[in-house]
Amino acid sequence: MRIYLVVVDDTPEAEVALRFAARRAVKTGGGVEILTLLPPQEFIAFGGVQATIEEEARLHAEALVAGAAGTLFEESGLQPAITVREGDGPKVIREIIAANPEIAALVLGAAPSGAPGPLVTHFAGADAGTLAVPIMIVPGSLDRAAIDRLS
Repeated sequence: MRIYLVVVDDTPEAEVALRFAARRAVKTGGGVEILTLLPPQEFIAFGGVQATIEEEARLHAEALVAGAAGTLFEESGLQPAITVREGDGPKVIREIIAANPEIAALVLGAAPSGAPGPLVTHFAGADAGTLAVPIMIVPGSLDRAAIDRLS
């Protein structure tokens, strides 16, 4: 099965990328894997405080992904795979793609103004030709009708 890997965070462009990936998956008989990245936590000397911060970050990420998965299911009927990982975004993405040969594309949303986002900048820059799958960069300024038309 053709799987579209979508990185989801709190940004509006992530919602655009998720909708685009879901529409492509439906049209191609594929699926969607939603990835949320937890940034590495800085070390805090007090272990209890460190554990609390890490747990809050994980709960926030899981709630974000659950919401995205619910929206995806409501709109397309797709039940996505959900992954929450901590670490360096590009490295984690490469590991996930390497581990799953069914991943057919990485779908990222680009911010509609200012810098496009760290993952878009990374994968569209010097490393653009090194990823094992195509990268689909979806403009974050697209509205629902434009996404539906393009996907």
